[in-house]
Amino acid sequence: MALSRSARWGALATAAASFLVISASSAPTPGADGIGDVYFPQLGNGGFDARHYDLALAYDPGTDRLDGRTTITARATQNLSSFDLDLQKLEVSRVEVDGRKAKFTRSGDEIRITPRGAVRKGRTFEVTVAYGGVPEPLGGPIVFGSDYGWMKTADGVFVACEPNAASTWFPSSDHPSDKAAYDIRIKAPRGLTAVSNGRLVSTYDKGASTYTHWRETKPMATYLATATIGKFDVRTGTTPGGTPIYVAIDPVLANGNDVDVYGVTAEATDYWSQVFGPYPFEETGAIVDDMPQAGFSLEVQSKPAYSAVRNESTIVHELAHQWFGDSVSVAHWKDIWLNEGFATYAQWLWAEHRGTRSAHDSFLAGYDSRPAANAFWQTVVGDPQRDTMFASAVYQRGAMTLQVLRERIGDKAFFKLLPAWTELHRYGNADTDDFVRLAERISGRQLDDLFRTWLFTPGKPSL
Repeated sequence: MALSRSARWGALATAAASFLVISASSAPTPGADGIGDVYFPQLGNGGFDARHYDLALAYDPGTDRLDGRTTITARATQNLSSFDLDLQKLEVSRVEVDGRKAKFTRSGDEIRITPRGAVRKGRTFEVTVAYGGVPEPLGGPIVFGSDYGWMKTADGVFVACEPNAASTWFPSSDHPSDKAAYDIRIKAPRGLTAVSNGRLVSTYDKGASTYTHWRETKPMATYLATATIGKFDVRTGTTPGGTPIYVAIDPVLANGNDVDVYGVTAEATDYWSQVFGPYPFEETGAIVDDMPQAGFSLEVQSKPAYSAVRNESTIVHELAHQWFGDSVSVAHWKDIWLNEGFATYAQWLWAEHRGTRSAHDSFLAGYDSRPAANAFWQTVVGDPQRDTMFASAVYQRGAMTLQVLRERIGDKAFFKLLPAWTELHRYGNADTDDFVRLAERISGRQLDDLFRTWLFTPGKPSL
């Protein structure tokens, strides 16, 4: 059917208007300065997906100065006119995008980078940041009132960054929802050992320095990266199940330890591989440093970091995190119980495995020891708030939730659920709703009441 002249002009005008709308909607715009996590709104960055970090670090323990050059390979998720990276306090000297000098500005802990030309959606690009200075640890109430992040030791540095301190030592999209692979190259004074994530690619001495290159090929959240440097006694090998193992222990602590860190690490790695599914990374291990001021340990990916000699139960807790927290990471920090409740429950499972106490009895010991008036029962485990995200209830009541679930659905379904969870979300992110849905699908039971009571309702639940 033919159109009249006026109809044709109307059609052309409509098409032109549509083109303008489409063009406007696809025009380059700045990436968001955070992913919108309710606990840390400006952590992470919008507009791109980080795929790989190449960190080149030079550290001087005498001055505590760090000089770095970080190259991030990323994929644009929108048409970008500019984008942000997270970096705290260190001075930036130069930024390049795809090898071309780029403009940048600083606002607090954000670097806003404006490349010479827009980065189109779907395109892979590289941003390189040269920077330096003296990194400062973070403090405050979040991590048990302790400092965390880049922490000076007597002979080097202890690096443990959960939840928001990776950006104290390298520019990044500092949120667990944006995981990437890593190459970490460290220059340190000769005689010191630099320990990081993944497998050791090379180490050699040149002049007064030692150069070490580590590679983590599996996706990793920024807070799990480390560049711990100091004097260490190193033991390597494989677990009985065949997983490579690397254990570094500060010689100050090596002879005062009643725990066989290497042996327990090997045994627990293999046992959790049976219970939780295949070990998700290329190497297991431990970093044990003389850093009592930290007062905590962290599930550094592939090599948990211990700030002093810890007991066997702590080792199995941090190794369980390799599945719950490292491989399967939280989508938002309010779901932290998915990390800590599971790792605490792993301690109960280990005691059961050892034959010292059943998980049921561990549950009752925690439940009965706290009267209903105890403030412990007022923490909303499923959303504990930022400054109390590591409250004891997140660990203990989180573990209690899993024991109640186990007793509701039975051992067969429960021990099917754990490896199904780690397989379904392997190397990715998940939240509490994802876990509830999977538990209901595997058990064939409606479980809203259980999780509502134990995770989201203040007060001591009735048994």
